[in-house]
Amino acid sequence: MKKVLIIEDDPVIAEVQRDYLEAGGFRTDVASSGDVGLELALKGGYDLIILDLMLPKTDGYEICRQVREASNVPILIVSAKKEEVDKIRGFGLGADDYIIKPFGLGELVARVKAHLARYERLVGGGEPKPDEIRLRGIRIDKLSRRVYVNEAEVTFTSKEYDLLLFLVMHPNRVFTKDELFQKIWGFDSLGDIATVTVHISKLREKIESDPSRPQYIETIWGVGYRFNL
Repeated sequence: MKKVLIIEDDPVIAEVQRDYLEAGGFRTDVASSGDVGLELALKGGYDLIILDLMLPKTDGYEICRQVREASNVPILIVSAKKEEVDKIRGFGLGADDYIIKPFGLGELVARVKAHLARYERLVGGGEPKPDEIRLRGIRIDKLSRRVYVNEAEVTFTSKEYDLLLFLVMHPNRVFTKDELFQKIWGFDSLGDIATVTVHISKLREKIESDPSRPQYIETIWGVGYRFNL
């Protein structure tokens, strides 16, 4: 049975969320303050975290940041804060979803199930080698810098490979174009951030079954890109 942590200081909202999730087949724990929620989240053992932003002691943004640094567990922000800047900040810190209060509890359960299913879509079939990354049909051999899509080798330029590896190594986190340009090309490189868009397009052509409807590299409009597990 999957285990969900609810970090919510409103006891009524927390209780209703817990009841719906437990009816949907999930085990749940509830933390009513940010510091307790952060402590529980960092201890691990949860398959997904539902996180309010306005919390006593430690706010939701700080919880999201610290949890994402330690784990790739799905994080669903549930908040009354509906400004675009709040969403951008949440996604930028590694949140997987942002749900604005009030919302349908059936929708919440559906989103929880969808994010858990996406998180578990990893390639099976044995333990990967220490220098090999496997996920959903993509296999990356870091020693030889080779990439296989559905076990067929695909050729990448040096920067394409570097960009793909960086995104794969930081799944579920949103990066702006500026951040990706800095990480892969460096501030002293010739060119501009438009090259990031071009390279993302090339990566999609090589790894996506349908580049027009990408499953791996998602565009977060107004923010940047995220690699989905």
